[in-house]
Amino acid sequence: MNERATFGAELRRRRKAAGLSLTELAARTHYSKGYLSKVETGISAPNPALAELCETELGAEGELKPLLPGEPVRRRTRPDVRPSGLPPATSSFTGRAAELRAIRAALEADGGVCVVSGMGGVGKTELAVRCAHRLESGFADGCLFVDLRDEAGEPAAVHDRLLRVLGVPADGIPAEPADRAALYRSRLRGRSLLLVLDNAVSAAQVRPLLPAEPKCRVLITSRSRLSALDDATHVSLDMLPLDAAVALFTAITGVPAGPAVTRVVRRCARLPLAIRIAAARLRAHAAWDVAELDRRLADESARLGELDDGERSLAAAFRLSVQQLSTAEARLFGLLTVHPGTDVDVHTASALSALPFREADRLLDRLHEAHLLTQPDSDRYGFHDLLRAFATEFVLTDAEDGMKAFSRLTDFAVRTAALADREITPHRYFPEIVFDPGVPEPARLDDSEMAMSWFRAEWPGLVALCRTAGERGEHERCWQLAFFLRDFFFVAKLWDPWLETHRWARSSAEALGDTWALATTTANLGVAHVDRGDLDEASAYYGEALALFRRIGDGHGETTTLAHNGWAEHYRGNHDDALRDLRQAHAFYVRDGNRRNAAITDRGIALVLTALGRSEDAAAIAGRTLAVFDELGLDLDAAMALNCLGWAWYHAERHDLAASAYRAAADRAEACGSRYETARAYTGLGNVAAAEGSAELAAELWNRADETHPDLDRVMVGEARVRMG
Repeated sequence: MNERATFGAELRRRRKAAGLSLTELAARTHYSKGYLSKVETGISAPNPALAELCETELGAEGELKPLLPGEPVRRRTRPDVRPSGLPPATSSFTGRAAELRAIRAALEADGGVCVVSGMGGVGKTELAVRCAHRLESGFADGCLFVDLRDEAGEPAAVHDRLLRVLGVPADGIPAEPADRAALYRSRLRGRSLLLVLDNAVSAAQVRPLLPAEPKCRVLITSRSRLSALDDATHVSLDMLPLDAAVALFTAITGVPAGPAVTRVVRRCARLPLAIRIAAARLRAHAAWDVAELDRRLADESARLGELDDGERSLAAAFRLSVQQLSTAEARLFGLLTVHPGTDVDVHTASALSALPFREADRLLDRLHEAHLLTQPDSDRYGFHDLLRAFATEFVLTDAEDGMKAFSRLTDFAVRTAALADREITPHRYFPEIVFDPGVPEPARLDDSEMAMSWFRAEWPGLVALCRTAGERGEHERCWQLAFFLRDFFFVAKLWDPWLETHRWARSSAEALGDTWALATTTANLGVAHVDRGDLDEASAYYGEALALFRRIGDGHGETTTLAHNGWAEHYRGNHDDALRDLRQAHAFYVRDGNRRNAAITDRGIALVLTALGRSEDAAAIAGRTLAVFDELGLDLDAAMALNCLGWAWYHAERHDLAASAYRAAADRAEACGSRYETARAYTGLGNVAAAEGSAELAAELWNRADETHPDLDRVMVGEARVRMG
């Protein structure tokens, strides 16, 4: 029995002993089922890479490699040269199973062309080389590997190099590029060959290199997506999954996985090149442990400098990508780092750059095409963490342009947040905001639904912008952003960012010496604490705000704070004090003609009266507020009024009226996007069902409430107290 047959027979024996089919082994090793079948039957020769993989998958360490044939015998289609110029495959390769399958499927198709694209350092070349090594044996005429970065981007130069490898003497290579291309296509006719084109810059560079011969296959790597190659299969590489990133680090260093290793690969943002450099630095310093490496990478401002092992530099890898950008693209790429959030939309990019909307959209698309920006949603663009650090340090070089961009950004954010706030809370008091001429136009928000969608998408970035505005001395914009975010935070029940933004806003108002802004911000901090159930904290803020409003003689601000404090006293159980404060505030609003605030205060009075045992009086007042809210178009307030009405009728033991009010509240709350009020309504409906002896229906309704908004606060939501007994 010859060596080849011995290898194939042993592989077949061990595969069957392991209970694996050829299909299953092919999936594990990423070799085709057809090729493995030919190896087992002795038609095709095995290779060391296959032997190593099969030993691992079949638990046969050291058993298959000795059976490899000394000189592989390959099927030939012609007697001339058979090139094989692949670089060696790295042994420390992890993950990418899905991408390997996609590439193999693309290259097994007739005339297959596959583009592997991704940001610098993501491991495109390693993946392509590994895949090519596994597929090379299926190409009778071998493999050609060309690093296009070495050829100055000229197809004619690449044709010259390839023709020489294909056996054409130097004096037989035409001088004219068109003739050279024709000869190249001619030399590939009838061949079965795998062509690997590494580091392609553009589709125009690659297109003249694509063979016309259908038995040839082409695997391309690029930092750009090369989307203009219509007939190619495109495989885009992202960061490694966390487990694969940890496995890569441990494979290189021999350090076992653990919390410190996980932190290191997270600081490397799961980027293979960054992980390899970090691992190399650890191996080069015998006195270091993983904790020391982690400490060095912890400083974000110094991280890029640490990711340099003397021969490989992450910054240098990123610089190659930026060098391919136009001046306008590079400027926008740098200016995007001025935004402290994680992603931006086209309107924000336009405001940052002072470019027309369409031009900003085009440039963002180009940066995404170059894998310098991610696209988490159809209309949003974001940074990879390490690319943001690089762009901040090396691309954003014009400090004055950056300062102007930040001012434009904060102006745009405040202007749009004010517009959105007016849509979701019409009739609320708004301070007059002054903008300089030329401030970017706000995003278009035609109704409350569009306004809520804008806030949901933008609020994390607006919170970051509020903080940064305060840090950079843009104090007016800091407190204004917090002010216009308040009502969205109330609807969404986002208490932590509500409190954070308003604490920064207080500091900014103090820095400005603006007593009204300080008083208003302090009162709104009280509202946040009441809404979260922190009543003592709320009362302390209300006390400060009352003193500030009285100092400047602001009767409206004083009254509103008094009304808010009345709500806090109600939740604390001091219902008589609450009723006094709320009635005093209500009288002021009626005299002032402020129907919205008067109705909101009436709703509070209805809750207090319910607690005092006057449920039918409460129901009558809640019903009147509903009519006002409907007339003013305040849908959320209407839903809250209906819940208040349901609460009053429940305590009056009019369960039919309570259920009717709660059902209407659920419908109205769902329509305006308030999960909190929706959950409150379903909790109330569950209470009604329980009171009527329908335990199964009550449980169903309470479960629905939990799915909508879990853990309603028992201090703030009476329905939750009843449910808990």
